Amino acid sequence: MRTTSVGDARSLELLINAIVDYAIFMLDPNGVVRTWNRGAERLKGYAADEIIGKPFSVFYTPEDREKGLPNRALATAAETGRFASEGWRVRKDGRRFWALVVLDAIRDENDSLVGFAKVTRDITERHQAQNELLEGERRYRRLVEAVVDYAIFQLDPSGHVATWNPGAQRIKGYLPEEIIGRHFSTFYTPEDLEKEVPKNALAEATEKGRFEAEGWRVRKDGTRFWASVVIDRITDESGAIIGFAKVTRDLTERKQAQDELQRVQEQLVASQKLEAVGQLSGGIAHDFNNLLMIVLGNLENAERNSRNLGGPNLHRALANAKRGAQRAAALTSRLLAFSRRQALDPKPINLNSFLGGLQEFLQRTLGERIEVQSVGGAGLWQIEADVNHLESTIVNLAINARDAMPNGGKLTIEAANVSADDDYSRANPEVAAGQYVVVCISDTGSGMTPEVLHHAFEPFFTTKEPGQGTGLGLSQVYGFVKQSGGHVKIYSEVGEGTSIKMYFPRYHGHAQPASEEADEFIAEGATIETVLVVEDDADLRVYVSDVLRDLNYRVLSAGSAQAALTILLQEDQEVDLLLTDVVMPGINGRELGRRAEQIRPKLKILYMTGYSRNAVVHQGRLDDGVDLLEKPVTQARLALKVREILDRS
Repeated sequence: MRTTSVGDARSLELLINAIVDYAIFMLDPNGVVRTWNRGAERLKGYAADEIIGKPFSVFYTPEDREKGLPNRALATAAETGRFASEGWRVRKDGRRFWALVVLDAIRDENDSLVGFAKVTRDITERHQAQNELLEGERRYRRLVEAVVDYAIFQLDPSGHVATWNPGAQRIKGYLPEEIIGRHFSTFYTPEDLEKEVPKNALAEATEKGRFEAEGWRVRKDGTRFWASVVIDRITDESGAIIGFAKVTRDLTERKQAQDELQRVQEQLVASQKLEAVGQLSGGIAHDFNNLLMIVLGNLENAERNSRNLGGPNLHRALANAKRGAQRAAALTSRLLAFSRRQALDPKPINLNSFLGGLQEFLQRTLGERIEVQSVGGAGLWQIEADVNHLESTIVNLAINARDAMPNGGKLTIEAANVSADDDYSRANPEVAAGQYVVVCISDTGSGMTPEVLHHAFEPFFTTKEPGQGTGLGLSQVYGFVKQSGGHVKIYSEVGEGTSIKMYFPRYHGHAQPASEEADEFIAEGATIETVLVVEDDADLRVYVSDVLRDLNYRVLSAGSAQAALTILLQEDQEVDLLLTDVVMPGINGRELGRRAEQIRPKLKILYMTGYSRNAVVHQGRLDDGVDLLEKPVTQARLALKVREILDRS
């Protein structure tokens, strides 16, 4: 048996008293304090003579004493040899601190309990730090749980879902028990899975610390949504990867808005392209049409004279030249059509009668290999459109359809009433809500590829061989329908044919029978009737004046609006009709007409133009009370129009 010398005991006492960060003291078997070191004095605030002989329960809070915690601690230490715990303790001044407590039983050689060794340490700061950490974690969890607009969850290092917040459940549709443990690739589309996008995303997050992307993701029910995705790497203190934090946001509405904006921007670009070509075509159309009118007029004169003075070869050559000039005039007309600068003269139209009369003409034009069927309908609403341009548009589309059916086929022209509601207008912003009559031209031809369909209405775009088309046909259709207040759409699939639908606003009124005019008849005037010709192009002015003199009219001419006004101000100068160009330098023809009406209220006025801009045409329609001839004008057409206006009462 080893004994402890007095010196050893003294050394041990000095050692224990030197420890000031721990309260180290002894209790008797009943829990009464028997020794007290300096650490206990510093920690608990009691001097040795103040505490020795008192029960250690004074260090416990009233709540713990009421629960009997000091006695349970002694009993546990006596039974098991040790009691360890953490809890609030009380200093002498009443302040509390969080203590780490160890209570060891002390037994003699006979294993009899002689007391307890008690060690207490103040760990208040550590306890506060732990509480702050726990509170931070709780706040973070509450925050994550409260977020419903973002899917916030964790993945393990292999990409399996480890946590799941309500936002993830709302966005992706899975309950926590349905998705936790499954691989996050579940949310990816088959196309992305084939490209190994999930694998590459984790690889990038592992290497760079973060992966960011946008793309289509799949919900539980199979629907897709456009997602913004961020994957952040999570590491421990040693830098080892312990998982990933994944945040997903549903940006479908923003994506749709961006797509809509892009579509509108593309439409704007297309519109600007159309406008640019329209400006170009309009800039040359006026002078070009003046030249064509001179060429066509003189060719007409030469053609008539060749019947008496020239042989068949000369007559044939002049006829060919005239056809060439007429084709040039038609090209200019198409340029103005797709740029929406043609002058329209809309009238109410009964489409049942109109299409019925057009069917026979189309059948003769397209040939026997194309079956033409026209389908109207009972109660079909009326539309208001320019009859000649509508007919040209349908013929244009029919010829395109024939070219798409080289081995024959069927062309169907249908008209039906339709109503575009607000939902349809939202899906098709270019169509205003309201009532329309849709004219649909369908063929059983080769159809169009998506790429061709995308560019179909663009000016000069054509799939025909060089020299086989101008590329202005569908552009002309587009411009005419838009200028008429409607909308046009193409539906086509390769091998399935093409359908072109033209939507015209419903006209609330009554149809009026259109008058027929024969260009072959030349109307002559009386010698007493005077026409004042105003044209800034000298050659064209001379030509028109000569044509009118040949028709027995007295002709006055002026090269400008100012010169014409000077003539009109002369009271002794008789003028029955003012025939004026619209586009002229200085005062334009429309302004000249207004001033002329003020000088001579009964004066009749006829306008001519190769490019009207906005002088006599607004929103694609002639101003009320305006008579207009579009250049180039044939002699027959000029004679008829002059005679018609002069004969009005």
